[in-house]
Amino acid sequence: MQILIAMADICELDIDDPRWNDIEIEKLAETAFASVLKHHKLGADWQIGVLACSDDRIAELNDTYRDKNKATNVLSWPNFDLSPANAGEIPPPTGFDDSLGDIAISYDTCVQEAQLGGIAVQSHLTHLLIHSCLHLLGYDHETDADAQRMENLETELLAKLGIDDPYKNGADGGVHFG
Repeated sequence: MQILIAMADICELDIDDPRWNDIEIEKLAETAFASVLKHHKLGADWQIGVLACSDDRIAELNDTYRDKNKATNVLSWPNFDLSPANAGEIPPPTGFDDSLGDIAISYDTCVQEAQLGGIAVQSHLTHLLIHSCLHLLGYDHETDADAQRMENLETELLAKLGIDDPYKNGADGGVHFG
């Protein structure tokens, strides 16, 4: 499927782990982010920083920022608090045209989860990038209602990109967010 938003320069990529060079992460990130921005009727003037790293690096970041001394698949740092007033509501629109925030994603965990789920690494990576971008827009999964809203939107956006529902029959490789 072709995304109608100009995809140039949404992603500011920093490859910290050279294994990411074998995956077209920048192209996948541009497509994933553009799909989220298009859905929310936001222009393509936004930028999102992506650190493509290893489990060791993301564990350091997780410990520093979340006091969790373990690796995780992805971390997000929004530049704006766009959280909805009530659980389960859609986050409010924003008028800012700037950087939405930063994302760190671990090669090791991403690949392991894809293998466990029997899905292509590129499909799983796209899912994680969409998930993270939604966090930057104020979505979360702290309550069941919020999680359901976020999962439904992820599934809808992935379907538009030709990627199967990652939550159907445990196809997500045991992914746990949070």
